Amino acid sequence: MSRRNLILVADDDENDLRMTLEALAHRGTDLEVRTVHDGAEALDYLYGREAFKDRPTGNPGMLLLDLNMPRIDGWEVLRRIKTDAALRTIPVIVFTSSSRDHDVDQCYELGANAYVVKPIDFRQFTEVVRDIQHFWTECNRPPGPLHAVETAPGPVGARAGNNA
Repeated sequence: MSRRNLILVADDDENDLRMTLEALAHRGTDLEVRTVHDGAEALDYLYGREAFKDRPTGNPGMLLLDLNMPRIDGWEVLRRIKTDAALRTIPVIVFTSSSRDHDVDQCYELGANAYVVKPIDFRQFTEVVRDIQHFWTECNRPPGPLHAVETAPGPVGARAGNNA
C-alpha cells in the first residue's frame, strides 16, 4: 500500500532540509512530509522499526534521497530499497550535490527513478523540489491492477475468422 501524499526526505544537511520543506510547503497541497537525518533512520522508517514502529502503515509516495549521509549512506539505502519486494516500487529520487557522471550512472543502475543535482540558488532549488513533487506524486501514477485476459475457446493457435 502506498501513501501517495507522503514524501520521505532523507538528508543530513539542515539547510537543505529546511529549503526542501519550504519548497514543498509552497505547493499548497495536502502533502505530508517526514524527514530523517541519515540512511539508518530512513531504513528504520521504511521498515517501521525503532522510533518509527508506530508509524501509519504504507510506503511513502516518494523518497528524496541524499547520497552522502552518516551511518548508512544513500547508496546503501537505494540498494536495499530496490532489492526488497515490499519497497522497490517506491519512487526514489536521488537529490544530491554530486554531478559526477559515475554517480549518476551508478544510481540508475541501482534502480533510482530520477537523479537531480541540488541547485545552489534558493529560487532554483525551490522550483526543482516543486517540479519533483508534482511529477512523482501528481502526474506519475502507478499502473492499475492487472486483469486476466479472456481467451476465446478453441485449440491453441486458432485465429478468429479462420475456418480451416
